[in-house]
Amino acid sequence: MTNRWLGVTVDCVDVERVSGFWSVLLDRPPVPSRPGWVYLGRPGDPQPRLVFQTVAEPKRGKVRLHLDVLVDDIDRGVAQVLALGGRSTGERHDYDEGVVVVMTDPEGHEFCLSQFY
Repeated sequence: MTNRWLGVTVDCVDVERVSGFWSVLLDRPPVPSRPGWVYLGRPGDPQPRLVFQTVAEPKRGKVRLHLDVLVDDIDRGVAQVLALGGRSTGERHDYDEGVVVVMTDPEGHEFCLSQFY
């Protein structure tokens, strides 16, 4: 038996808004999906797919699993997230090898923007 990573599923109240944010940020268009769901990518794609499913309850507390997004320019990456409706948490880590900024999508799911030197 071979196991492999298929993707990540994100619970969200407004599936269209949240999936639209990630679609533009990652340049991954949606593919045909079940009602109440949006898929970015297909099983078997080179990158794991992102799946967004509608839930009734809003996010509460800090997520324990998050995505890391690699950007060429951290300031442009932050500006893009803000323009798409995301937010900055104010958390930034500068390391010898690069910088990591903690951001959120429109529903508050945390993720990291990373630029390596």
